[in-house]
Amino acid sequence: MTTTTSTNPAVRAIIEGTAPHQARLAAASGLLPLPQSDLLEVLVVLCHSDDSEIAQAAKETLASQDSAELLLAARSEETSAAVLEYLATVSQDTRQIHEALILNKNTSDQAIVSLAAATADGSLLELIAINQQRLVRAPEIIDAILANSARSAEAERRVRETKREFFEKERGAQQIAQELRARGRSAAAEFFESADLSGGLSIEDAWLLAEHIEVSDADIDSAWLPSERYEELSAETPEEHAANFRRVVEHERIEMGEVSGERVSLIRRIMFMNAKDRMKLAMKGDREARSILIRDSNRIVATAVIHNPRVTEQEVESIAAMRTVADEVLRLIALNRAWARSYTIIHNLVRNPRTPIPTIISTLPRIRTKDLKHLSQNRNVSEAARRQALRLSQTRSGE
Repeated sequence: MTTTTSTNPAVRAIIEGTAPHQARLAAASGLLPLPQSDLLEVLVVLCHSDDSEIAQAAKETLASQDSAELLLAARSEETSAAVLEYLATVSQDTRQIHEALILNKNTSDQAIVSLAAATADGSLLELIAINQQRLVRAPEIIDAILANSARSAEAERRVRETKREFFEKERGAQQIAQELRARGRSAAAEFFESADLSGGLSIEDAWLLAEHIEVSDADIDSAWLPSERYEELSAETPEEHAANFRRVVEHERIEMGEVSGERVSLIRRIMFMNAKDRMKLAMKGDREARSILIRDSNRIVATAVIHNPRVTEQEVESIAAMRTVADEVLRLIALNRAWARSYTIIHNLVRNPRTPIPTIISTLPRIRTKDLKHLSQNRNVSEAARRQALRLSQTRSGE
């Protein structure tokens, strides 16, 4: 289903395909009284309609749009990503439109790649080359500029300098760390400085992962990991990395349903890091990174997530109910005094077949009587847990 930026119910129905054919055709023909931003979003989506009549009408209507209106859309940070990407392909009256796109922070990197590859305007390539942060984040832009014969000497100098400093020198990671510190992203900079870029983790991947770092070294307490367990962070084979990646994706499908392509890409980047860097990311990463690494097959990595100082009680509630996490994670959750005060957490733990039996048995006395009765009949938990739940329930009821 196509993602919709507009909050207009009629627009959403047209884009999502639930509106009648005649309404979609009228929208494609520009006959509906829609605000310009909504109209452009509708037209861009309908250009790719399976209905050839609708697609052709949308293309013709788009081609007739006033360039001044398109310029306003290119400048607005409220314009949808799809419209911005379309505007990157507009060929008439483009100088101002394309300049506005380049300066719009919400224009996607892929749209800039396309523009850098296609434009014949050297000054636009210079404008693109000035944004070093975007070049580092999306090095395909550098390649597009260098492959464009219209590039100016200044544009070429800038992108070659960025390429040399960030992607060809050994000190590239330190350069990026300095850039991150200058932006106040000290935690991400620390990750860059300590990440193992010799083990298959590229600078581009490290940059993407740094965007998911939110905890600084000063906030981390690594006392939970005894030195004798560091051997569990030893080198892994490519086959083990691939198996871990497939495992996490499959477990996400089991727990959450369909996994988006963007999410799969992030999981791949994370799972092909070495175990030591994954552990660091687990302890320092944001909620999205934590939700991936809690399913890691390496127990040290998975347990590092619950030692992340930013992990929330709501996250722990979800983790306690997961049937795809390591039993060690569930045991440690039960031992945490703050989390053990949450009835939702301990209730989820005792119902989870992955929770170690000793942990369940020691937690059952804190479970309410009515929930003990339900647990005693729950075939998803062990027989020992059901028997103990029944005993406690009968004792409380005086049976």
